[in-house]
Amino acid sequence: MKQRLLHHYLFLLALVACFAMTGCSFLEEKPTSNITVDQIEDSPTGAALLVTGVYSNWLYDMFCWGFFPKVIEMDNDYISGPDWLFGYIGSGNFNGEDATEKLWTGPYNLINDANIAIRRINGMQNLTTAQRDNAVGEVLFQKAFAYFLLVRAFGPVPWLDEDVTSSGVYHQPRASVHDIYGHIIAMLTEANRKMYRMGDSGYQKGHVSAGSAAGMLAKVYATMAAGAMPAGTPITVKTGAPYIVAMAPDGHEVKICREPTAQTFRKIAVEGYTFDADTCWQRAYEWAQRVMGGTYGTYTLLPYDQLWKRASRDESEFMWAVRSVCNDMKYRTSVHTQFSGYKKSADSEFLASGGWVGNTYNWYALFDSIDYRITRGVRHFWRYTSQESYNGCFYYPQSWSVRVTGKDAYGVEIRQPDSIYMATGYSYQYSTDAQCLAFTTKYDDVEDVATEYADSNYPFLRYADVVLLCAEAANELGKNDSARICLNMVRERSNATLLAANDTRDAMRSLIIEERAKELACEGDRRWDLVRWGIYLDAMNAIGGYDDGGVNKNRYRRNLLFPIPKAEIDANPYIQTNNFGW
Repeated sequence: MKQRLLHHYLFLLALVACFAMTGCSFLEEKPTSNITVDQIEDSPTGAALLVTGVYSNWLYDMFCWGFFPKVIEMDNDYISGPDWLFGYIGSGNFNGEDATEKLWTGPYNLINDANIAIRRINGMQNLTTAQRDNAVGEVLFQKAFAYFLLVRAFGPVPWLDEDVTSSGVYHQPRASVHDIYGHIIAMLTEANRKMYRMGDSGYQKGHVSAGSAAGMLAKVYATMAAGAMPAGTPITVKTGAPYIVAMAPDGHEVKICREPTAQTFRKIAVEGYTFDADTCWQRAYEWAQRVMGGTYGTYTLLPYDQLWKRASRDESEFMWAVRSVCNDMKYRTSVHTQFSGYKKSADSEFLASGGWVGNTYNWYALFDSIDYRITRGVRHFWRYTSQESYNGCFYYPQSWSVRVTGKDAYGVEIRQPDSIYMATGYSYQYSTDAQCLAFTTKYDDVEDVATEYADSNYPFLRYADVVLLCAEAANELGKNDSARICLNMVRERSNATLLAANDTRDAMRSLIIEERAKELACEGDRRWDLVRWGIYLDAMNAIGGYDDGGVNKNRYRRNLLFPIPKAEIDANPYIQTNNFGW
């Protein structure tokens, strides 16, 4: 860890143009060079500089090079894409990916910068109490979230309470999962007390706030609670092999999208989660209720047609998100390129590249046909520059074949295409590989649709997440009516069929986890939901090998945790062995 942290304690990266977290705009000038911590002035401006330096880690250290969201998104049952992009992570060989190392080093770089910032801000004399508290609170939130990523990914991890500048200590032994969660809760609870609430005079729209910490506490407690639930707890998932191979009338083989089937899995114990599940569910419910009840300001579910607009990025639904700067070489992400793709030109209908990562048909088939999350939230037609010469156009899903082409999936002509598709003159095509997936539209609205590095807003915590966590906790606590109301809040926003009657606790549990898969798709949550509920291996292996895009989804016990980087094991005398199987 020494070599990795050396750069970060010598020079705190603190370029403060409007680049980092949601709405980072508290400084307008950009320093001409990096400055040492001791040179940061004792003032509100200096405190803001330190806070922004911590936030900047998400972009320049993690998202900028494409390591994120890859490392947290491309390993779950409902996501797919080209094998060249998914690489070793997609196939379950986590050891072969640089992104895996960044999942360790990125959060620890942030943690060291956070420790520096807390020490320096607490030593400032020219801040009001409210300014100091809020600055420290925002840094504590970031440090807590970094540890939340680490403990879910690696299990026991070293706890660093001081920066290496002041402590001189570069290495620590791995603390238990139980202890790390204790630290996370303590940091988020303190951040909740210290940070501004929405509506406070000092609160800046788009920043993390007291409500963000409360929402994250609900998520942390729900993770602990689910992990601590007894082995054998049942959860039903709609899954299965992506295609069946059938014989067309002319004798050639055809791959037909297979409808997913409901399979009930039994939870396996989650190692290290030795918590009292009932107590954790109660805490998760209480924190979510405080957010929903207006304790920290008014949080709302945005109307669906506004939810993913650029203009809505600072609205209350986005409680913690990473935002990039368009075409900035340091504070950029690949989110828009990977999920949406960028166009040939601003006014072109053709994608020049990108738009690779999508959801599988097992996911798409979860929805009602009128649900906005597939009628508006999935790309049904798109064109690449490679199709321009023959006027081609992809469509999705395969079941639209007759209406779009006039032919069924076997290639048999049934009738003329619907007039709206005939009028375009396009040569429509469907492909049973990574070219045709349920591509999300969440990241489409950006400043410049024709650049590889467009601005984007990648949410780590949305209000919808908190509402669904409230439903989950309520269900496990026997509060059926509350669980149903919360679940229907999210469904109603998306024009989905509302749940009219209460189900059993087991049935409702499965419905809520499924709703999370639908609502939070492509937001880096699905893997962690499967792992905390102890059904990751069953859900992945139920696909039967390769998914819609040809990505290998076979998984083994070793895939429950990521490998600690070899460089860390070589340097840290307290860590002698890696996680199981690595």
